[in-house]
Amino acid sequence: MKVLYILGTLSIIYFVFQSFISINALKTEKQKFRVVFKDAELEIRYYPAATMATIYSESTNYKGVANNGFRKLAGFIFGGNKEKQGISMTAPVRMNMSEKGSEMSFVMPDKYDEHNLPKPNDASIHIHQSTPQYAAVISFSGYATDEKITSYKNKLTDILNSRKIKILGAYNFLGYNAPYQFIGRTNEISIPVEWKE
Repeated sequence: MKVLYILGTLSIIYFVFQSFISINALKTEKQKFRVVFKDAELEIRYYPAATMATIYSESTNYKGVANNGFRKLAGFIFGGNKEKQGISMTAPVRMNMSEKGSEMSFVMPDKYDEHNLPKPNDASIHIHQSTPQYAAVISFSGYATDEKITSYKNKLTDILNSRKIKILGAYNFLGYNAPYQFIGRTNEISIPVEWKE
């Protein structure tokens, strides 16, 4: 009976914690975009320019980029900058992976630009403005793996090719959740495309 009570209590604590994490994720500032087309298979979005903090890596897979890049970028926003200033975490974390290397970017809160953003202590962190673009996006749930990312990237590429939508660049993986959020995880694959409104 005591074991059941303990298990019940732990279950309640777990679900309360996960609910709290999910609610916080909903409150997190998201990168701005405008949906210009949507159907059952994909979404086309217009992304205006945004300020990014980017780290480049020789890693060619998700795990390598996630481990190395996240630690450095998190250090920057948690006070690892010239002003020792905390910067709010936003979503998504953006990753671009290829056989030549990879990059991970944190989108900076909307109130910052290249001029008023604190300068990172780590010289390998590059602050820049992204290029405005249209992008085709599909989503998937759960934890991301290299296999899932490749599968959904191939799926989106096939959809775009079948619709004769011109692909303009490499894909990005977009992750929206903290590693310790187990419920309600959202991931996306984004590919820049040619689109006329």
